Amino acid sequence: MNNQTSKFIKLALTAVAFNFVSLQPVLATETLSDVKYKTVTVEGQEIFYREAGDPSNPTILLLHGFPTSSHMFRELIPELSEQYHLVAPDYPGFGHSSMPAVTEFDYSFDNLGNIVDKFIDTVGLKKYSLYLMDYGAPVGFRVATQHPERVESLIIQNGNAYEEGINNNFWEPIQAYWKDRKAVNKGLDNDWWKNIKAAYKQPNMTNDDALRFLVTEGATKWQYTNGVRNAESISPDTWNHVQPLLDREGNTDIQLQLFYSYGSNPPLYPEWQAYMRKHQPPTLIVWGDKDEIFPAAGAYPYKRDLKNVDFNLLNTGHFALEEDVNVIAKHIKRFLSKQTY
Repeated sequence: MNNQTSKFIKLALTAVAFNFVSLQPVLATETLSDVKYKTVTVEGQEIFYREAGDPSNPTILLLHGFPTSSHMFRELIPELSEQYHLVAPDYPGFGHSSMPAVTEFDYSFDNLGNIVDKFIDTVGLKKYSLYLMDYGAPVGFRVATQHPERVESLIIQNGNAYEEGINNNFWEPIQAYWKDRKAVNKGLDNDWWKNIKAAYKQPNMTNDDALRFLVTEGATKWQYTNGVRNAESISPDTWNHVQPLLDREGNTDIQLQLFYSYGSNPPLYPEWQAYMRKHQPPTLIVWGDKDEIFPAAGAYPYKRDLKNVDFNLLNTGHFALEEDVNVIAKHIKRFLSKQTY
């Protein structure tokens, strides 16, 4: 080996060693903004949750919808974690939380609200903004009315608290199901549901059978892609994550029980509206206005009861975060920067 080759090898080894050493602190560093995946026991159930950000910063409690879980916030949490403390639990029967059988657990919105309330105490949250989406609205409003002093603001994304929000074709057979779980062909002849009947070739379909469609892969994919500007921008990782969880043995019965229990929510709308009128939490509305489940008709009434409403309709569908996560994150940062804590 000549001297020139020997010098080259030594220089190369020195460079490798230098880079390895210099990279060590970067590779080993873990910051408060990194997402952590945790589990706590609440009322005998293992509740999975995602957490990120410094707990000394303002907290946002993110409450998911159907049929997803805290997974729906996977891209929003990193966008906000430098400035805020984010906590996103999965309800029992969803995501990575416990899934006891429907005969072993009370799958009602009252109980989901109770579980989230106990979860809040267990993880030690004292004050927070509530992000309410879909099922997260009836769960979160139960929490808010129990502890209004803890709620610093509301962030509402396609989460309903008004009759106007469920006065549409999609909800007709579900409302009939609340009255009679053995109903046949009630509310199923409108423009939305008649296509489902035709696909199943059941002209006298039971409402129970119709609602079972909502836990199929076709319905799950539809929820993610309907109303979006560009379906090619929606990753199939969404429904490919959700659907195997819905397909677990016994989960269809859980979801049907919750469809039925949803009927307990409209009678509470006046109470939730009274809470908003009395306590006037600053509220950000970021609503996908092409949503056929919770259309924008359910967004406008918040203006009746709240004085401080930052109102934004987005040109997208039900799961607005899938297409507009950056837009929603910017709205949240702008909105919360104006609040005093």
